[in-house]
Amino acid sequence: MVFLGDSITAGWKGTREIWEQAFGKWRPANFGIGGDRTQHVLWRITNGELDGLKPKAVVIMIGTNNSGTDPAEGIASGIAKIVEVIRGKAPEAKILLLGIFPRGEKPNPQREKLKQVNQAIAKLEDGKSVFYLDIGEKFLQPDGSLSKEIMPDFLHLSKKGYQIWAEAITPKLTELMR
Repeated sequence: MVFLGDSITAGWKGTREIWEQAFGKWRPANFGIGGDRTQHVLWRITNGELDGLKPKAVVIMIGTNNSGTDPAEGIASGIAKIVEVIRGKAPEAKILLLGIFPRGEKPNPQREKLKQVNQAIAKLEDGKSVFYLDIGEKFLQPDGSLSKEIMPDFLHLSKKGYQIWAEAITPKLTELMR
């Protein structure tokens, strides 16, 4: 199992006990790099990051770092290209494509853009090798805000946020890893 993404994915390294408890039995690799945008992940996987690996599953969470400058369509097409390249490099792998998490304390235009991206990338699910899951609502308060308890800077997850993430995706990963 491979996790691909940016600093939010890389942040699992700071929550080893949650990571090991949730995913340890699958011996996952974390290829999250802080600051990465879709084009960086695309470059990495095109230039050998997955070569020699035969993951049963690839978890993708990328795109938030593109949201300040790129249009929703551009972010979605970058994610679609990542999925396409992974399917070529690891044709046996099941891909769990995650919706981009909400960011910013309160609803804002950037969140709206991310919703548009998520609506577009949800269409990549084929039920055979690509599966889409949007868990963003699990991080939100009833009024739509993010709490500092879950996202201290309203972008990166706390330990509690990673626990929510783990609990939200483990059932689907268990199904995909069979």
